[in-house]
Amino acid sequence: MLTRPMTASRSRRWWSRHGLSLVELMVGIAVGLLVVAGALSISARNLANSHRLLADARFNQDLRAAMDLITRDLRRAGYWGNAIQGTQAVGATSSTTPNPYSAFTGENASGFTYGFSRDSTENNSLDSNEQFGFRIHSGALQMQRDSEGWQDVTDVKVLRVADDGLVITPAVSVLPLGHLCPKICNAGTPDCPTATVRSYGVTLTASSAADTTLTRTLRTAVRLRNDQLSGRCPA
Repeated sequence: MLTRPMTASRSRRWWSRHGLSLVELMVGIAVGLLVVAGALSISARNLANSHRLLADARFNQDLRAAMDLITRDLRRAGYWGNAIQGTQAVGATSSTTPNPYSAFTGENASGFTYGFSRDSTENNSLDSNEQFGFRIHSGALQMQRDSEGWQDVTDVKVLRVADDGLVITPAVSVLPLGHLCPKICNAGTPDCPTATVRSYGVTLTASSAADTTLTRTLRTAVRLRNDQLSGRCPA
């Protein structure tokens, strides 16, 4: 008995009648699950990388903002509304008035403090609301806000500063001013007027709270705008 070969149309009719076997269905499901798993894995990696990059960007931004705050505020140290009194003396036995805001204390890893005048009418006195500073406390950089006390500048959930992460290094130079007096005063002469030019190197080191292996160090040099004057011109 002769049989006719199965044509393409007959093959399609046979397939539509019989459908997929259980093995074929399971193989198809397995392949689909592999594709989905691969896509989920790629998405998870991309999401993790995006989260890490976002955390790193915020860490770097907050660290730079903290250093900028230190730099801008420190430049104002020593401002005195009556600074002219530090350059003038009336009478042969009189002396110039010392700057009440010139003190700069600390200068170590625990922090530093300074002052500048905020008086609308200068009272020539360092008041409680004219005292400022920076320090490290429990991993956070803190700023002394005059009479309000110490407040956090950085968030420990973003970055942490080690106890020795804030270092300030003074660079002080004394310039003789005696040659500017009406009666010249030679350098080294007792009470000869001088100007103390103060600069400070500031180093701030912090680690990311999201990745403790990520550490950044920023360095800057701050030149105080208000020189410290002392001495007087000879009569």
